[in-house]
Amino acid sequence: MKVKFYKRLILLISGYYLSFFLGNQKQILAQNHSFLVELNQTVIDGNQAPYNNLHPGDTLLLLQGARPLLNIKNLSGNAENPVIITNYQGKVIINTDNYYGIAIQNCRYFRITGTGVDSVKYGIDIQRVASGGGIGIGNASSDFEIDHIHIANTLFSGISAKSDPDCSYTTTRDKFTQYNTLIHDNLIENTGNEALYIGSTKYHGQTINCNGSDTLLYPSLLVNVEVYNNIIINPGWDGIQVSSASENCKIHHNFVQGDSQDMHYGQMSGILIGGGSKCDCYNNYIDNGLGNGIESHGLGDYSIFNNIIRNAGKLYKPGDYTDMKHGIFVTDVSTLADASYSIMNNSIINPKSDGIRFASYISSQNLLVSNLVVNPGNFDFYEQGGFSYHGIDSYIMLPGNQENALISNNFFTRNIDEAIVDTLLFTIKPGSPLIDAGYFFESSLLSFDFFDKIRPYGPAFDIGAFEFNPSLLGDSPIFSRPEQTKVIPNPVNDYLQISAAAFFNQTVDIDLFTSNGSTILKITKLKMSGSYITNPINLESLSSGYYLCRIKSGKVSQTIGFIKK
Repeated sequence: MKVKFYKRLILLISGYYLSFFLGNQKQILAQNHSFLVELNQTVIDGNQAPYNNLHPGDTLLLLQGARPLLNIKNLSGNAENPVIITNYQGKVIINTDNYYGIAIQNCRYFRITGTGVDSVKYGIDIQRVASGGGIGIGNASSDFEIDHIHIANTLFSGISAKSDPDCSYTTTRDKFTQYNTLIHDNLIENTGNEALYIGSTKYHGQTINCNGSDTLLYPSLLVNVEVYNNIIINPGWDGIQVSSASENCKIHHNFVQGDSQDMHYGQMSGILIGGGSKCDCYNNYIDNGLGNGIESHGLGDYSIFNNIIRNAGKLYKPGDYTDMKHGIFVTDVSTLADASYSIMNNSIINPKSDGIRFASYISSQNLLVSNLVVNPGNFDFYEQGGFSYHGIDSYIMLPGNQENALISNNFFTRNIDEAIVDTLLFTIKPGSPLIDAGYFFESSLLSFDFFDKIRPYGPAFDIGAFEFNPSLLGDSPIFSRPEQTKVIPNPVNDYLQISAAAFFNQTVDIDLFTSNGSTILKITKLKMSGSYITNPINLESLSSGYYLCRIKSGKVSQTIGFIKK
């Protein structure tokens, strides 16, 4: 009996001190212009206490632990001092049967970030949304930043950022513009629809019945959009879709793997530049998707360059040549008269159909130059199918014989060995015919490559996404059989396990470096056991992103790429 009594007494005292601590903690947070959002708080409303006392630059601290959902509305900072919403003391976890994980309504000048704790990479973790999307941003929200958030297993989109027009007429094109949309450094996987759905796809308007009358309403435009450094794995529909982004839009340095898992017609691409958009799209790696690598339906006057697109649509209806998927596909959905496109220095490897299918008739003075295109699937289809086209047309296809594009200084081959490149990342090896063979630019239109290294390096531009730079990988020969060396698993969580080729020696040296060539880790004389390096490499301190691993043994080396979650 005494034991039970003391246990109850300890619990009461502990509860008292915990309550006292939290009460004092709230006072301290308030004094520091921060507000603690406890686990049972699901609504943050800037029109209601205590959040009606928020000022620009204040911080909302989401207490660590599991919460069912979060509805954030009516908050506003200013351009210099946004309201910050972040995790506190650990990871925020949302696992819900509801229609959303986080909903944001009528908010402006804010940032939602999972960087509240240094040791946690994605401090906000939306693990499952059974009935809807991960994060929905709408209802006239503008000027925001979303970063370092993990989203998985959603019925609909991972992040949706748009305000659709309705019969209130408050978010129509003439009344509202969505400014400064910044989405970066997120990990999004296994979404039902698009991983990132930014801006309205109804650029040309949609008819809505308002008060018994059919009315054509035009959605708002987006000005200043930047989407970068996101890792996207196995989305059901498009990996990244940006529409109605009419001014200053950039999509760059994203990794998209396995897009279009649901095989939903019209929603199958790694990256989609939608109607009404004017987005430069560059330095993205799009790998093993079922759809087109990059689809372009925008306004024109933008560039698509330095992208690596591997196996676009290759696994979608294999053997069915009539249902085509291309490396890059350009149409006239919203092209402005006399606008132009620059498609240059992309590496397109093994697309199901055409390397680049340029189906724009309205545009003019287009540049399709310095692209590496390897083994397009339509080569034999055009040769043997009784078409007026020939196999060579499958590398860059201009249906309709339009004469509005300069096609120059590209490298076409059915055998990647002829390009003399690494067969995983497609970096250029010494002696490659791609070196100094690119299109000559009189201006600095293109000044960097996929590694963000200076371009040109040497007397002229190289072909493809990379510029040959012998200082990046050294003089060691690249391994000729990369399929025998791989990272397990890929993407990597915290520990890197390497299965290495059998003819490496019993010890190997490892160099890890970033995609721009900066060395971050060197390990020498790692022992091998059979085909495996004995000890996994601890990457817990490494931030998420795309990395390279160089394995060396004597004069033999192998460089492979991997993703760190």
